[in-house]
Amino acid sequence: MVARTETFRGGLEDVRAFCAVVDLGTVTAAAASLQETKGSVSRRISRLEQALGARLMARTSRAVSPTAEGLAFYAKAQESLTLLDEAAETARDARTVPTGHLRITTSIDFGIEVMPEIVASFRTAYPQITVEMLNTDARLDLAANRIDLALRLGGAEETGYRAMVLATLALGLYAAPAYLLRRPAPTDLAGLRDHDLILARERIGTAGLVLTDGQGRTEPLALSPAIRVSDFATAHRLTLAGAGIGHLPSLVAARAVEAGEILRVLSPWATRGAHLRAVTLAGRELPARVQVFREHVRSALAARDCPGATLDGDNPNR
Repeated sequence: MVARTETFRGGLEDVRAFCAVVDLGTVTAAAASLQETKGSVSRRISRLEQALGARLMARTSRAVSPTAEGLAFYAKAQESLTLLDEAAETARDARTVPTGHLRITTSIDFGIEVMPEIVASFRTAYPQITVEMLNTDARLDLAANRIDLALRLGGAEETGYRAMVLATLALGLYAAPAYLLRRPAPTDLAGLRDHDLILARERIGTAGLVLTDGQGRTEPLALSPAIRVSDFATAHRLTLAGAGIGHLPSLVAARAVEAGEILRVLSPWATRGAHLRAVTLAGRELPARVQVFREHVRSALAARDCPGATLDGDNPNR
């Protein structure tokens, strides 16, 4: 036979009032402590007794005292109130004290090529925060997957969430030294047509690139790439392998450029890329662990000369 468990339907403040009377010995003292009237405290106790279907206090004209059932309820209730108060304090601290477990998601290419150094420096600054990374090109729903923050490229709206623009990514042209030994670098944009171009996320057919030199000159180009891939991580690896000139986000290419594994071609011409946005759950206050991570990513990208956002970008679906 399975024991039947009743759900408690009394009010929390009624329980607090009852415990205060037991602790302080009188309704008068409890009312003063709770900053309520004696009548209000008495009504709370009566309401609690009615909800429980049990007499908790024995009342006389001169005093009140807990019954045996009242003492048993008090012991458990006081313990529960302590746990609730501790839980509330933990929740309040989460808004101001950066600690706990952080669950983030981003695209595979960004997660592999950009995030390792950022996460490593974040953990150095905040060793009390553990991090879980979900690198996937699938657009995971934050609430359904218990994700604290998503780093998204592009401007697709996600209803019910807030988004802050962290950076605007520029895409440049890069090639490996081995490729440039075989095929000398183009000296102008028209020369790209004589090279093997590697493009990510493009439609079948001729690809249109709009390049700018950062000084007001803009050139649209219609090109037929030699290799098309679904993501920048693959385009990056093909460029490293000497398969052609890759059209890559500067952030993805940065480490290889510093190591001399690939070289910038036709600098300063580049394509203005998509915004990188930090998407979080909507609400009045983000947990401190999410706030400090978002700011750490923004600062790290700014240090790499990626134009970032101001706090004005902290709007839903921006």
